Amino acid sequence: MYLWEGGPALVQTVDFFTPIVDDPYIYGQIAAANALSDVYAMGGQPLTALAIAGFPNKGLAREDITAIFRGGFDKLREAGTALLGGHTVQDEEIKFGYAVTGAVDPARVLTNGGAQPGDALLLTKPLGTGIIGTAIKFQRAPASTVDEAVTAMRTLNKAAADALASIDGVHSCTDVTGFGLIGHATEMAAGGNVTLTIRATDVPAFQNVLELVRKNRSGGMVSNQEHFEAGVDMAATVPSELQDLLYDPQTSGGLLIAIEQLQADYALQVLARAGVSAWRIGVVAPPAAKHLQIR
Repeated sequence: MYLWEGGPALVQTVDFFTPIVDDPYIYGQIAAANALSDVYAMGGQPLTALAIAGFPNKGLAREDITAIFRGGFDKLREAGTALLGGHTVQDEEIKFGYAVTGAVDPARVLTNGGAQPGDALLLTKPLGTGIIGTAIKFQRAPASTVDEAVTAMRTLNKAAADALASIDGVHSCTDVTGFGLIGHATEMAAGGNVTLTIRATDVPAFQNVLELVRKNRSGGMVSNQEHFEAGVDMAATVPSELQDLLYDPQTSGGLLIAIEQLQADYALQVLARAGVSAWRIGVVAPPAAKHLQIR
């Protein structure tokens, strides 16, 4: 974040990744929604974007490249974000995303470091996109599960961010992406010098995901567990499939929000009126030996 003298703060972020779905247009949409998410998580408004792409020299139809760019552009337009240009290189593996610039009121910036003991934890999208993406590659994902996950990944966090802007008592916010829920919750706990207690059975998941976990563990899930598990107090009663889900890397995931306990129910109502599903998944506690307690 960069603070301009006498004006809004400048927010910049960049994100791109390889295809998570087969449809090029939908892939472009998901990539755009994912890139915009960091700005929304900070309470900002994305203003401009630059496309970043890598495509192989052979083997990818021109119409598929066009569809990827069109999908991304349509999602940027939905967000009210201007596409200013971009840069493309040759790459054997397809990659696509955006560098995004946004503006945020410096007096209302949301960070992942402001959670306070007593806060409620809310989450605005189910988990499981990494598991489902892996299952798609091996044709092991039910169509209904894929449709549900794709709908969520294509959905901007704009409505959620706009709703939060109208609510007092929001102390911290982050989007849940590549580090999974446990990774991003760990960063929130460390940033606020608190411990987050998460009720595993209250965490929303896409349909059939727990049945898919065992045969569809991604490399990102394994990396997340290796990196973050030392800071997690995991109850023995939490099933292994649910533990894996909490480490699952997300694409275009939801917002993890720490909010005053007395405002939590009101926030859920405001989010619902904005068309945003949200779940209460835990509480913020004073600092303990480990950053996270999963119960």
